[in-house]
Amino acid sequence: MALQSKNKVDSSFSMSSMTDIIFLLLIFFMLTSSFITPSGLPVNLPSSETTDIILQEVTVTITKDLRFSVNDRVVSREQIKAELGPLLEGKKGQVVLHIDKEVPVEYLVEIGGIAAGLGANVSIATKPY
Repeated sequence: MALQSKNKVDSSFSMSSMTDIIFLLLIFFMLTSSFITPSGLPVNLPSSETTDIILQEVTVTITKDLRFSVNDRVVSREQIKAELGPLLEGKKGQVVLHIDKEVPVEYLVEIGGIAAGLGANVSIATKPY
């Protein structure tokens, strides 16, 4: 006598929940990867014990061979104030200084003073130990 079960087992697997998880992970990584914007010029940043990630509105980069750039646009030392002025005009902006660790401190103070004089908050980019 052959016994047959009334309940059939469905062996298919629903992928809808798996695709939801994959899309959520994709969205998460796309959003978090846009928070860190690398500077255009190669700079060897100094090390610091505390490194905070902040939203970079305006970046000023100085390489060890004293090339200056504002938001990845190479400018001369005399043009920095003229470049920063329109970017910071009418708002309290954030200026992040990407300065090579071999650059003399006088350049850091000069650029930081220009940015602070235009009403910006000035931060120095560092890398963790």
